[in-house]
Amino acid sequence: MRLDKYLKVSRIIKRRTVANDACSLGHVSVNDKVAKPSTDVKPGDRISVRFGQKLLVAEILDVRDAVRKEEAALMYRIISDTLNAPDNTDE
Repeated sequence: MRLDKYLKVSRIIKRRTVANDACSLGHVSVNDKVAKPSTDVKPGDRISVRFGQKLLVAEILDVRDAVRKEEAALMYRIISDTLNAPDNTDE
């Protein structure tokens, strides 16, 4: 499956056009290599998505063309997530 479609189906990124732009700008990598939107992904691959100063690293567990919202999070396992980490800038 294409990387941009996987990011959308798994709901890591909500829209495919946004996923495509993120890949094109070099904010997404697969197995520690900057990836194009058309990069083929498969179970076992490790993806990293950078949103500004935040970083999400996840391992792909499943690849499906369509999935219900409740099952989307089962498509990957989060390894590192500074997106939802507490912000310690006030200290």
